[in-house]
Amino acid sequence: MVECSYERMEDKIKTFSKFGDTGKGGITRFSLSEEAIAARCEFVKRMEAIGASIVTDDMANLYATIPGTEDLPAIFSGSHMDSVRQGGNYDGILGVLTAMEVAETIVKEKIPHKHPITVIVWTNEEGARFEPAMMSSGVICGKFDKAAMLASEAKDRKGYTFSQALEESGFKGEEKNRMNPAKTKALVELHIEQGPVLEAEGIDIGVVEGVCGMINYEFTFIGQAGHAGTTPMKYRKDALYAAVKTIQYLHDELDQLDSKLVYTTGKISAHPNIHTIIPDEVKFTLDARHQDPEVIKQVLTIIKKIPSVVEQCKVSYEEAWSRRTVSFTSKLVDYVEKSAREFGYSNRRIYSGPGHDAQFVIDLVPTTMIFVPSVGGHSHCEIEYTPVENCLKGANVLLHTILHIDKE
Repeated sequence: MVECSYERMEDKIKTFSKFGDTGKGGITRFSLSEEAIAARCEFVKRMEAIGASIVTDDMANLYATIPGTEDLPAIFSGSHMDSVRQGGNYDGILGVLTAMEVAETIVKEKIPHKHPITVIVWTNEEGARFEPAMMSSGVICGKFDKAAMLASEAKDRKGYTFSQALEESGFKGEEKNRMNPAKTKALVELHIEQGPVLEAEGIDIGVVEGVCGMINYEFTFIGQAGHAGTTPMKYRKDALYAAVKTIQYLHDELDQLDSKLVYTTGKISAHPNIHTIIPDEVKFTLDARHQDPEVIKQVLTIIKKIPSVVEQCKVSYEEAWSRRTVSFTSKLVDYVEKSAREFGYSNRRIYSGPGHDAQFVIDLVPTTMIFVPSVGGHSHCEIEYTPVENCLKGANVLLHTILHIDKE
């Protein structure tokens, strides 16, 4: 069986880790920043060197295509190059690097293929500089209004919009170059797992069946401010205490649901946030994720059982945002599993907790994903790491998944 090159894979990882290097093992490479532009230029140089044709669309998504022997829809693979602040060298970018390596292997080994192979780089997946996340794939796939996205203001530069960054990037292309469902056979996105499951179970490859549905709610507790030294406990309307009691209730109830359910209170605020004053307003969020919509419904039932008054404080809540569970194309999922088995790699089926560009693309074209283990499950931080050996296994599975699709 034809395999990708360890040496080339390692070189790609090392080279792209220089763009936005923090000096502490990670990167800060915000979308359309100077560092991101440098990475894009390196991508273009390397892809042109293997004979790929390069185009960009109106959202600066990059497409590098090697031709097939027949006039057929292209098979896409890739991910994103942008990172969070002080992020790692694998989240997103590994999907681009493995797709580049697959294309290079096909060219250098002269592997016959009927369909064109397109390596795609999505713009602004993280949303770390311009909100929201998955911005450009969202526009292409009809999830976001383009005008609203162009007006998104940079977090690192007041008044500077995505539209301005796009114009100055040198990578703004034409709308006609967008991924076209009629001319796209499938998309396969490789990614690090971003969690500890694969490594803990000694699994080489995650065969991704879909992306978990999720809900995000914000809760508000209104009490009464008062002096911390003079207000007897029985007279208090302590909004923070009410919030704590509710968080405990949520944990107690949610823990009785399916063990695959994950939930987080990641944001909390207390007003006036002064140590000598009883809090009169407290807000917190609840993020809950599961692959089964019925479990999400059970979470909502638990939320709706929260009384309107807790510890003499008024309680309200509202949905901040949500997403439905996404199931990937079963035939493509099977190809990933088949390819892993052909190489003798251990594998298991898994759902993604985080979101990915692929979850939007599935609404337009057949799509699936491949996961490789993250050491310690670390992601979105500078110690994020996946050994080259694991990256190469992912690239090999990606290569043969694409070849299986090509034979259809």
